[in-house]
Amino acid sequence: MNKSRRIPAIIGAIPIVLILAAWQGLAMSGRVSESQLPSLYAVALRFLEQMASPAFLADAGVTLFRLFVGFFIALVLGIGLGLAAARSRFGAAVIVPLVRVLGPLPKVALYPAFILLLGFDHASKVALVVADATFPILLATLHGASTVEPKLVWSALAAGTPRSRIVTSIVLPAAMPSILTGCRIGLVISCVVVFLAEMITSTDGLGHQLVIASRSFITVDMFVALIAISLLGLVLNFLLGRARKFFLRGFPEES
Repeated sequence: MNKSRRIPAIIGAIPIVLILAAWQGLAMSGRVSESQLPSLYAVALRFLEQMASPAFLADAGVTLFRLFVGFFIALVLGIGLGLAAARSRFGAAVIVPLVRVLGPLPKVALYPAFILLLGFDHASKVALVVADATFPILLATLHGASTVEPKLVWSALAAGTPRSRIVTSIVLPAAMPSILTGCRIGLVISCVVVFLAEMITSTDGLGHQLVIASRSFITVDMFVALIAISLLGLVLNFLLGRARKFFLRGFPEES
């Protein structure tokens, strides 16, 4: 890591270190009990113990399964609908009004309907992830595809590229930076809503772990579940960042 990247990384780590230090300091001050706020050391130790627990790993796997399935469906829908709205007048006439109407709606409000239609198992939670993550990907794709230079399309057609391949060969690659930005936003939203759905109605998953711990007043396990979902989001965001660098190798900002 060169100096230009190291300095922002250090600056970004300072608030996290300060929060952790304040947490440990408050826990050690005696002003709060261990049941109210466990020490950072106790949470870290319990987290390591849980990482060796088959039951905890199974719950983490269930959360990952719901997140990945929902995000993948949202990815396909968002990119497909965004490209259709950007490259087709009929698609824009159908999709854009729906986005304007449904976009501001809090998708979690649809969760009771999903439960009634799909039940309490995976399907309703995956549906909530899809409903929430599709819109940022769709909007990013629509923006990226709409701003593609017409000269690129004309040049491709003049060079003999079939019109049926213009979207996949020209529009999609040119819109990729915007699409990947939408994917990053959608992934963060996916982590939030799958955790929330598991907290509301579930018998497994990390969100269920947090609810069970809170009902049993086992505060340390509550923090373990929170840290687990936070680290999960951090790892997925890092992997998506690496994927962004891979797919945008030829773009100036990634050079």
